[in-house]
Amino acid sequence: MSDEVNQGTVKDLKEGRYVVIDGEPCRVVGIDISKTGKHGSHKARVEAISLFSGTKKTLMKPADATIEIPILTKKAVQVVAILGNEKLQLMDLSTYEVFEMNVPDEFKGKIVQGAELDLQDVMGKKTIMRVKE
Repeated sequence: MSDEVNQGTVKDLKEGRYVVIDGEPCRVVGIDISKTGKHGSHKARVEAISLFSGTKKTLMKPADATIEIPILTKKAVQVVAILGNEKLQLMDLSTYEVFEMNVPDEFKGKIVQGAELDLQDVMGKKTIMRVKE
């Protein structure tokens, strides 16, 4: 188990929580747990949306099966410099760590030097959530 995920069981999942399906962190949008049958335990069907690609994913497992739960970290960062049209130099406002990341297409032209951003770090991948006004 890495530092980026915790362990849990399928029966503990709820809508709005997060789960790792096929190596991608996903937000649970629906869960259906069937009754026990004559051939074993409860079965669960989990519908989720990938945080990275936005695609719909399905997980089918016994309700007491172990799953991975991603650790999401939200951070406030400030734009130190804009490096061309493709890269930003950002500083974490709590640790003062400086790092670079690519500008997502939906934020191109909307980010200015000195602006504060909300950043989400999940499984080693950082994504910009919004630009603070």
